[in-house]
Amino acid sequence: MSPKIGLSLSTLLQTAADMADAKGLDRVSLASLARELGVRSPSLYNHVDGLPDLRTKLAVHGYRLLHGTMIEAVVGRSGDDAVHRLGDAYLAFARAHPGLYEATLRSDPRDPQVEEAGGPIVELIMQVLDVYGLDEETALHVVRGLRSILHGFTSLEQAGGFRLPLDLDVSFHLLIDTYLTGLGEMREKGLSDSGGG
Repeated sequence: MSPKIGLSLSTLLQTAADMADAKGLDRVSLASLARELGVRSPSLYNHVDGLPDLRTKLAVHGYRLLHGTMIEAVVGRSGDDAVHRLGDAYLAFARAHPGLYEATLRSDPRDPQVEEAGGPIVELIMQVLDVYGLDEETALHVVRGLRSILHGFTSLEQAGGFRLPLDLDVSFHLLIDTYLTGLGEMREKGLSDSGGG
């Protein structure tokens, strides 16, 4: 059976992403997606090998969009400003695409497709942090730290974990500032390429 004219993998994934953002990832099934697209469910198998494969492809789609958003945010920026812009872009993406973001979180990081799509995000964070002159091992640790901050804050916000009537953006920026203060102290202690460690 040949794919329906006009139905591409790109269209399928964008529709699934829109549904996930509007209704939640768990509401996206092959049957509901087929209804939304106006096709029969078997037609989807021309593009995906069942629901698990759809979820994986959604995660890859999400990682690629997130990477593009983060790159756009840091072009022409460096240092603390770039880290803040990176964080803001990450948080804004998760807020605008909650279902698609959830797909990235629930994907298997060992899946080759997911690993290939997520790798450039880690590389971008490392490039942004390169200006701080940390040695290679320390740099990997601080990349983990920043990823943990971004993921942790975003996940708590999406789960409704912040109930006090305080501005979430202020909290987020204070968190990033605290992280950057720690980076500065690490440089002073000599954990840089030029200082040993």
